[in-house]
Amino acid sequence: MAKKPNEGQVAQLTIPAPNFRVASFTVVGTAPLVGNKFSARARAEMRAVMEAGPTSKKGKKREPKDFTRAYEEAIHRDAEGWAGIPAPAFRNAMISACKTAGFFMSRAKLALFILADGVDADDGTPLVRITKGEPRYAEHFVRNESGVCDLRPRPLWEVGWEATVRVRFDADQFTLTDVANLLSRAGIQVGIGAGRPDSSNSNGMGWGLFAIKENE
Repeated sequence: MAKKPNEGQVAQLTIPAPNFRVASFTVVGTAPLVGNKFSARARAEMRAVMEAGPTSKKGKKREPKDFTRAYEEAIHRDAEGWAGIPAPAFRNAMISACKTAGFFMSRAKLALFILADGVDADDGTPLVRITKGEPRYAEHFVRNESGVCDLRPRPLWEVGWEATVRVRFDADQFTLTDVANLLSRAGIQVGIGAGRPDSSNSNGMGWGLFAIKENE
């Protein structure tokens, strides 16, 4: 039976120093990747409506939709012009994949981080650079939260897109093999971007899936 500390005795707790490492993986898209950035123009329009209050829509005509502009604005770009994927997309996918491996998601949140290659020039979102593949215009039928149907132009990268994902991980929680397997599960079962299987709003379209390149 464990002995209780004597009265006035201070129990000692030893906390090890942080033991973080960085692993780099090249991932290749096994399904199309579809972006869906919320543009600065859309944010400005929403802000204007909120500031105007309940009278904001009285007598207001609906502005024509510029599909080409909306497509361009849906792409995350660094100040240098390259296109990227929000770094949190990979982190969230790996954390969600913990559900398939029996690991506590709350612990994974403190142990897994994605190092960004840059940030979105517009809103500062940390980005992982897309190193292979160019976006093309894609137009999809969607239903807004209000239930209204909409045609939404978005960027689509075809199968074969690539990115280098740098994962900073707590080596006291995960081994390098654990991290590789978790990222692999994220690519096969969770996905990133619009229409991913693990979408919070639907069962997805099967987009945003990826695999770790074999030479990794």
